[in-house]
Amino acid sequence: MFQLSLFSPVNTAKAVNVASVPQRSPFRYPGGKTWLVPYIRAWLLSLPQVPASFVEPFAGGGIVSLTVAAEHLATHITMIEIDRQVAAVWKTILSDDGGGEWLAERILGFQVDRNAVMELVDQEPRSTRDLAFQTIVKNRVYHGGILAAGSAPIKNGENGKGIGSRWYPQTLIRRIMDIVSLRSKITFIEGDGLAYLEQDAEVTNAVYFIDPPYTAGSKGAGRRLYTHHELDHPHLFEVTSRLEGSFLMTYDNDELIMHLGKRHDLQTATVPMKNTHHADMTELLLSRDLSWLEE
Repeated sequence: MFQLSLFSPVNTAKAVNVASVPQRSPFRYPGGKTWLVPYIRAWLLSLPQVPASFVEPFAGGGIVSLTVAAEHLATHITMIEIDRQVAAVWKTILSDDGGGEWLAERILGFQVDRNAVMELVDQEPRSTRDLAFQTIVKNRVYHGGILAAGSAPIKNGENGKGIGSRWYPQTLIRRIMDIVSLRSKITFIEGDGLAYLEQDAEVTNAVYFIDPPYTAGSKGAGRRLYTHHELDHPHLFEVTSRLEGSFLMTYDNDELIMHLGKRHDLQTATVPMKNTHHADMTELLLSRDLSWLEE
């Protein structure tokens, strides 16, 4: 009953208003999938039963996995992320030794100004927890939340408010503590998502949300957004086509991706979204069965 009360049909002719979607991630994540959440709900609720296992091999900012956990759309969630900085945040928050509480306290006590930020980011973290805190600060004060090499702190900030214009400690703390409350349902793995899929291919009671870095085809925006942007996309399609469980993939709307989808007998659909600059765009959904989009 709880699941059904959350469900409403997705209007595929109109971009999702992200303000209508609960914001659960502590990250400002480039390429984040908040806009996709209504589609995730519709897909999972179309399945004959609640999945025992939900796997996100390229977790990033984690909004999809966090939504699935919070809204009871799967019994257990596995998040996988290869980026050391991002992984440190998830490992800290989801640890069972008070890491989330520690991170919340550090955030509460940090006074953001340019000198404090530059001193912090110039330090070599001495622990996973230290790296997690450094990552959260960088993510909140760097241009577009980008953590890849070459990114830097904002200057003027939002509405000219400077480097701290996106530093909302109380909001961050609330989101972190909400995630802490879900940690018994979530397993985090720091590692290669594609390798995980290869070893997990024959599992029958799992479903997969696959959102790789967008570095295939002509656009390749992920090359400047992510530290770990190199990926064998044709191999990912080959491995995905062998998964026993249901899956949903997202990609750039690109001819190469359409070709790979067709080669592996996947259905494709374009869906509208708005990027961080509020420009209208479309992205691709790929799966064996997208009939739930028409319901």
